Amino acid sequence: MSPQLQACCLLQGVAMITPKIGSESTQSLQPELSQSSTGLSYPLALTALTTLFFLWGFVTSFNDILIPHLKAVFSLNYAQAMAVNMAFFGAYALVSYPASIQIKKLGYQAGLVAGLLVSAFGALLFAWTATHLSYPMTLAALFILASGITMLQVAANPYVICLGSAHSASTRLTMTQAFNSLGTTIAPAVGALLILSQMGTSETGVALASSAVNVAEKAAKVEIPYLALAGLLFALAILFSWLKLPKVQQHQESQPTGIGTVLKHRHLSLGVIAIFVYVGAEVGIGSFMVNYFSDPAIAGLAEHQAAQYVSLYWGGALLGRFLGLPLLHKFKPSQVLKWNAIAAASFLLISMKSSGPMHSIASY
Repeated sequence: MSPQLQACCLLQGVAMITPKIGSESTQSLQPELSQSSTGLSYPLALTALTTLFFLWGFVTSFNDILIPHLKAVFSLNYAQAMAVNMAFFGAYALVSYPASIQIKKLGYQAGLVAGLLVSAFGALLFAWTATHLSYPMTLAALFILASGITMLQVAANPYVICLGSAHSASTRLTMTQAFNSLGTTIAPAVGALLILSQMGTSETGVALASSAVNVAEKAAKVEIPYLALAGLLFALAILFSWLKLPKVQQHQESQPTGIGTVLKHRHLSLGVIAIFVYVGAEVGIGSFMVNYFSDPAIAGLAEHQAAQYVSLYWGGALLGRFLGLPLLHKFKPSQVLKWNAIAAASFLLISMKSSGPMHSIASY
């Protein structure tokens, strides 16, 4: 799953589409699409939804460029700079549950439109903060933007499951999540071009931040990209309000199904913990990568050059998603998880214990 599909969204997606876990077959647990619908066909509806997966992957990965940018603009330390991720991903924890309740009442399509509108407002507010140099307002704007993204995910992920048979649901999710990874791969390169292209090393960026004029000029670099993003989100909101998406007829629950009920299933509970740890590691690495490669002891790259490695990082996640499909068919998921976790931890230890080019590892 993508970093954006947090455990809360997963739980609520399950709660929204499953009346009784363990008491019915997978086929019966899936919400049924209205057979009398005269709207888009399933493939066309899935294609429209795929654009949203790409978009929120792009927006989320853009944070990896924002963090070094805001760190220089506001002269932040690393802990303060990481408040960007706290504000953004905190929305997933706080908004996903109430969003799922509203989407269950209003329907998936209304949830998609509402998410796009909230995200558009957050992008507009962020563009406004670019010229007012308020870090708290910047964090508030990111929280609102992420709240809309959360609403999109809570609506889109279970809806993708509905667009076809239960047997092929995992394939549809993998395909749409692949476009999510494509968005996360492209965003750092675009951000490097639009925001970091005129910045030098991290030390140079901090030096420039001492001048009020340079601070204002650097801060304004994010205004146009986020105004464009707001316009795109508003346009998509109009489009999705106009499209005639297939309607989902959800099963009526014979008894309430909440987080407590869902978490009684051991494998799901452990899966939530695994997603929590994985997301923290994946997002943390991507967020620090620009500053990491800008460090003279590591690579001493200019920040726009370091951003290219962030694209490679997320491109590796995209490749891993496709490689994971045949591996999961051949090996137990628990074994794939274990050995990939060991490999990732090993590479992190190698990076922590070395500096400069890779050949310096030989000294350890």
